[in-house]
Amino acid sequence: MTINNNGMFVRATPLLFGALFVIGLVAPFAVYPTFLMKILCFGLFACAFNLLLGFAGLLSFGHAAFLGTAGYICGMLVRDLGVTPEVGILGGTLAAAILGWVFGVLAIRRSGIYFAMITLALAQMVFFFALQWKATGGEDGLQGVPRGHLFGLIDLSNNIAMYYLVFAVFCVGFFIIHRTIHSPFGQILKAIRENEPRAVSLGYDVAKYKLLAFVLSAALAGMAGATKTLVFQLASLTDVHWHMSGEVVLMTLLGGLGTILGPLVGAGVIVSLQSELADKVGSWVTVIMGVIFVLCVLLFRRGIVGELQALIKRAGIN
Repeated sequence: MTINNNGMFVRATPLLFGALFVIGLVAPFAVYPTFLMKILCFGLFACAFNLLLGFAGLLSFGHAAFLGTAGYICGMLVRDLGVTPEVGILGGTLAAAILGWVFGVLAIRRSGIYFAMITLALAQMVFFFALQWKATGGEDGLQGVPRGHLFGLIDLSNNIAMYYLVFAVFCVGFFIIHRTIHSPFGQILKAIRENEPRAVSLGYDVAKYKLLAFVLSAALAGMAGATKTLVFQLASLTDVHWHMSGEVVLMTLLGGLGTILGPLVGAGVIVSLQSELADKVGSWVTVIMGVIFVLCVLLFRRGIVGELQALIKRAGIN
């Protein structure tokens, strides 16, 4: 088994992805489909965030704005205009991409904490807008969003059918991220992350590449948010709250920043813990998530997948 500099298994990757794909196909017959759909939605959200932070080196504290905005737009299109679910998802994704471009234009020329704070401030403006606009339902959220019929034919009120749509959306998003990372564009992003002045000296338009990465990440986060709205038939303020931006940071760090599968693993762990602990400890779930975040930063800086890859690398597997 060959390992590249990023700890990824070159020869084993197709086999691993193939096995995970097969597991995904049979999973809804063994595990509650709605739970799996929630993991896939947040997994795509975390993978989109990881594309920006893990590979472009840009820390955004406002990614919840893209998740929530796409969810609201998708819900309005499907519920109020009667479009089919796939059109709703595409509409939400497009809205998130446009919002990402606006955010990026305003924030991309700053770096570090300044970039993070600008994205947080802009996201809070989106939260305030969602709270005040009557069309979003305010504190009650956008309720009663129908799942509808895929392509006008497949009834998505069936959980199994809905699961396979979510699984397909996740696979498409994950494929886009994987191809982006392993494309020349992705290599330039890594170069910018590692040494931005050197990338500038080589003639790359760093601002343009950062903006493209930001828009792509926002669009994929929006795709996750639109799909999530269809799954739960609801878009709420929780989706645009800054807590959600914090959760996706935790998912990414816990799973493994800069790894391919780490964000999905982190999302699975966080969603599982929330599902198991919500009825048992109530509001203490937030405290527990905070403790996990601190432990992750202090003890497992590479995350679950990152630490596993580091262990295998140290073992000298070639």
